[in-house]
Amino acid sequence: MSKPPSARMRKVNELVREVVAEETTQLKDPRLGFLTITGVDTAPNLRNAIVYYSVIGDDEQHRETARALRSAASRIQAAIGAQTRLKYTPVLEFRIDPSIDEGIRMEQLLHRLKEEESS
Repeated sequence: MSKPPSARMRKVNELVREVVAEETTQLKDPRLGFLTITGVDTAPNLRNAIVYYSVIGDDEQHRETARALRSAASRIQAAIGAQTRLKYTPVLEFRIDPSIDEGIRMEQLLHRLKEEESS
């Protein structure tokens, strides 16, 4: 079980998330869907960061957004380096945030249970 991030790492994660979110809104890539940066998990040594995102759309839109983010990663990393005072600029890895899909699935299950109870 991993321990929760320290106050310093929470600040670093939020700072990186803000920069990534700002940079992704400025991207002009048509492959990007309706994108939200939901969180960042930066390694304690600041060398790597996992960026979690959600995107509205079907599987094809998810794939296209993932491609667009991978191709823009170096530009976003450069922005992090320019806008922050971190010792290292983390290498970014983008991952879809599963919590959004899990929330939708839970909502559907609850709705189905409610319908079954009223039948």
